[in-house]
Amino acid sequence: MPPSSSSNKLPFSSSFRPYSLFLVILFVVLLAVIMVTVCTLGDASSFQWTRRHGSLRDFASTTLTLSGTSQVFSVADPPPTSSLNPQIEERQEGIGKDKVSEKIKVTSATNEVKRRSKLEKIEATLARARLAIKEAGRVQNKTSTYDDPDYVPRGPIYRNAKVFHRSYLEMERIFKIYVYEEGEQPLFNDGPCKSVYATEGRFIHELAMDNNYRTSDPNQAHVYFLPYSVVAMVRYLYVPDSHDMSPIGRTIADYVNVIANKHPYWNRSLGADHVMVSCHDWGPYSSSYAPFLYNMSIRALCNANTSEGFIPSKDVSFPEVQLKTGEIKGILGGPSASSRHILAFFAGGRHGHIRHLLLEHWKEKDKDVLVYEQLPKHFSYDSMFKNSKFCLCPSGYEVATARVMDAIYAECVPVLISDGYVPPFSDVLNWKSFSVQVKVEDIPNIKGILSSISQKQYISLQRRVKQVQRHFVVNGPSKRFDIFHMTVHSIWLRRLNLRLGSPSGKAFDGNMSK
Repeated sequence: MPPSSSSNKLPFSSSFRPYSLFLVILFVVLLAVIMVTVCTLGDASSFQWTRRHGSLRDFASTTLTLSGTSQVFSVADPPPTSSLNPQIEERQEGIGKDKVSEKIKVTSATNEVKRRSKLEKIEATLARARLAIKEAGRVQNKTSTYDDPDYVPRGPIYRNAKVFHRSYLEMERIFKIYVYEEGEQPLFNDGPCKSVYATEGRFIHELAMDNNYRTSDPNQAHVYFLPYSVVAMVRYLYVPDSHDMSPIGRTIADYVNVIANKHPYWNRSLGADHVMVSCHDWGPYSSSYAPFLYNMSIRALCNANTSEGFIPSKDVSFPEVQLKTGEIKGILGGPSASSRHILAFFAGGRHGHIRHLLLEHWKEKDKDVLVYEQLPKHFSYDSMFKNSKFCLCPSGYEVATARVMDAIYAECVPVLISDGYVPPFSDVLNWKSFSVQVKVEDIPNIKGILSSISQKQYISLQRRVKQVQRHFVVNGPSKRFDIFHMTVHSIWLRRLNLRLGSPSGKAFDGNMSK
């Protein structure tokens, strides 16, 4: 340091120069340490928040990192449009911005805080519902004691009638569904109400007219419904005989992108609280074009095949109903148990290996087990169901078959023959109490299996089929405990099984037998 030229200032002694330089260096080092510490603490707080809120399902197969800049998303699932941590957003983007941009950021952060506050209230409400349901499960008596003017569940057709009834009442009291309005008909907000895919369209239409579950305020919703129809997409987008499903898959992926970019709710949960329905065989595979939809969302599928990605803890088995006219008039009911003279019946083509085996062993070979590849002209399909004790329901190309609902409507005991099929509402209903399940390898022994069921046992089975029928009836408008409400209840259970913001994401196992 050069000496001062001023006569009234004494120069520093040379012995003090190293000490002064040391003080300056020490000051700079301390300042740098403080700045690094502040930044590190800010990043740590962001990481802790994302650790608490990032893991949505402990059984999900998708990996996601929400720390710092390591954000992993699929093509169909874009990154959130707003930062998870307003402080980091302000630190990264606020430098050099004017006062207008600062106000915008403060407003955005305020809105995010409000959304989180509403979500916390929703989760608190669900927590109370979970507690009420679990309390009902602790009571030894499984018979429901809750007052209900329409119907009180009871009997062996339920895993636990009291738990189910309390869960159903809680659902009616608080459950809200928001339906996205994006998309034009006929691909969106529409669907078939006749044919074997009727339940897909009926659910979409019924939810559109519903006043109990549907809400116009997305901040009050527990789940968000994606109202697209795979059946309609197959009709309008698929080129016959092309075997190319990609136009359908890309349309679904594009729709998810639109929803994710326009609304904050998809990115908040990565689609875990979003719902789709499909009764088409291609429903499961087409959803794979949007990986988070496939792995995280609640998928209500008729093709509920565990070997093809169906996860019972998050997905819903959707009943497949054949409605030729769109109405159920004239197809419900049948003769009494004692008036049915046919032991077992099936008529259908060789669709899939299970039906091939059935026809190979039983096609027109037995007077008690009537199996036809093509029903004789003088026979009526409906009357054969109504006059049979047991109706054979083998899987076709896919696991689901409308014959299960045909049997229940005709009050014929269904015989399920499948691999990997999860029957509808099986988290509530005890299928063993009103159906017979035959393994594929036991197809040659079908007559012996059914003949070994005593008349007393058969009468009990048939009586329970009549009792459970109400849960599968398609009504217009819907009635309490019917197929629409039971489907909503299955979705409700999956939402109870999800706690947004919890480390594991799992809150309720949805077990109605406890």
